[in-house]
Amino acid sequence: MSTTLISNAPEIKADDKIRLPGLSRAQISEHLAAIGIDPKKLKMRTSQVFQWIYNHGVTEFDQMSNVAKPMQVKLAEHFSLTRPEIIERQVSVDGTRKYLVRMAPGIEVESVFIPNVSKTGALCVSSQVGCTLTCKFCHTGTQRLVRNLTAQEIVLQVMMTRDDLGEWPTTQENRKLTNVVFMGMGEPLYNTDNVAAAIDILADDTGLAIGRRRVTVSTSGVVPDIAKIGERTNAMLAISLHAANDELREQIMPINRKYPLVDLMEACRNYPGLSNARRITFEYVMLKGINDSPKHARELIRLLEGIPAKVNLIPFNPWPDSPYECSDWATIERFGVLVNKAGYAAPIRTPRGRDILAACGQLKSESEKMRASQKRKLEKEK
Repeated sequence: MSTTLISNAPEIKADDKIRLPGLSRAQISEHLAAIGIDPKKLKMRTSQVFQWIYNHGVTEFDQMSNVAKPMQVKLAEHFSLTRPEIIERQVSVDGTRKYLVRMAPGIEVESVFIPNVSKTGALCVSSQVGCTLTCKFCHTGTQRLVRNLTAQEIVLQVMMTRDDLGEWPTTQENRKLTNVVFMGMGEPLYNTDNVAAAIDILADDTGLAIGRRRVTVSTSGVVPDIAKIGERTNAMLAISLHAANDELREQIMPINRKYPLVDLMEACRNYPGLSNARRITFEYVMLKGINDSPKHARELIRLLEGIPAKVNLIPFNPWPDSPYECSDWATIERFGVLVNKAGYAAPIRTPRGRDILAACGQLKSESEKMRASQKRKLEKEK
């Protein structure tokens, strides 16, 4: 389960030029220094470029109106402002948008923008290509792990969504993309360093300006890095829980064998900044006849005792050949009432984007399956 065997990608380039979008302020400064920018003007130039990239979302250097023309030309000679390729963009009947993005040859990820009734919305970003956790109810977990995403590749998912929504500059009022959740492909805490670096870029108030309390990192329970991500980012925490006893959780989430519930809950109680105003969200997928009885609800209530928490009840999203079914709606409601009576908010998360396979547990896998099917068809036609 270690990330040490997963190498990160080299710095993204476009047409043999270094791509600046997605890089940190310090990285941009280093690159500007490397092309001979006057050290006395380096800080100013870095701030100019950073703000044009992250506040205005420019894609051409000649759009940087407060940068002199000779400097624009010099920047264009060495750097690129282009985005990765969007292979497929789908829009659900409920307004959910799913993007399949090619970051590099053979490196494809999906991210999903989920609008809310209040005209705000959350972008679900991926942190890895594939996944190593093999959670039994998750189709994404049936894919092999390719590698971690870099901080740049994570940030680019946000920028490309802003492009699609037309939400530049950052100071624009009534933005729809207000929150970022690390709930896409992969386990964020098997890529903690890049996730933390990406959050720093997202939260810079002179750039994308997505506040840290509007960023949520969801983990299946990588205990050693829970405190680390909290200390480094001050982000909100979500736990992909799905069972409240070790025996059942080990059956559906093998990671529980390495990090049992007693250790996971201790890490939650010690999460930096935990309070009633900064509750931990516990995600609980409802599996028919598996984890949805009143007995399971009472186990969950006992497990959460003393932790400022809310519980998201997630109707199971089916996928081909899955051995599970979604709990009946009445069963989910009864479960929620029991949890709510114990003092925990327990909203039922309305499935979003099911018609474009953008719901929880469906990311990327269907696009892989479709391409494999097309490949087999072509081979038969030869």
